[in-house]
Amino acid sequence: MSQSTNAAFAAFMQAIDTGDLPGLGPEVRSSAQPSAALGQAVDALGLDGEAAGLAKSAALLWHDHLDESHTVSQGIGSADGSFLHGIMHRREPDYSNSKYWFHRVGDHPCFPVMASAATDYLDAAGDEALAKRLASDGRWDPFAFVDAVEAAVHYGNPGEIESLQHVQRIEFETLAQSFLR
Repeated sequence: MSQSTNAAFAAFMQAIDTGDLPGLGPEVRSSAQPSAALGQAVDALGLDGEAAGLAKSAALLWHDHLDESHTVSQGIGSADGSFLHGIMHRREPDYSNSKYWFHRVGDHPCFPVMASAATDYLDAAGDEALAKRLASDGRWDPFAFVDAVEAAVHYGNPGEIESLQHVQRIEFETLAQSFLR
């Protein structure tokens, strides 16, 4: 990653920082900022073109504004826009629609980095089985992630939910690094 990408990514993450992790579902955290404030923060980054739309959609998504994130991401025809759209539907929760959008993503260039980072995190957390489900043979499987989120939420497994929230953060940050390149 170049120095300018490092700076853009760091500025973006600082602009949207909440100090906590988004949930796997549609809940709204008390740390979520109003969408207008997020729009101003993203505008202040001076991003152009598609990167500006992606950053806005991502900021809204991180701050639990799912409908507004959806409005932005559905207008972005790239794999990155489809990726954000897929995350949004997973959190909604509309798992089958999430998978539809991940089919549209295809084999995203950030998947290898995501697989490595998620595996490292889950192995260190002692959840090698989940790591193998999400990144079998070092390949990120967004569909397995959707299935894991659905099962964890359905069964209310707090430990797995927390692990998946951390993986969701890895997913989000890896994608943001990708579109802020």
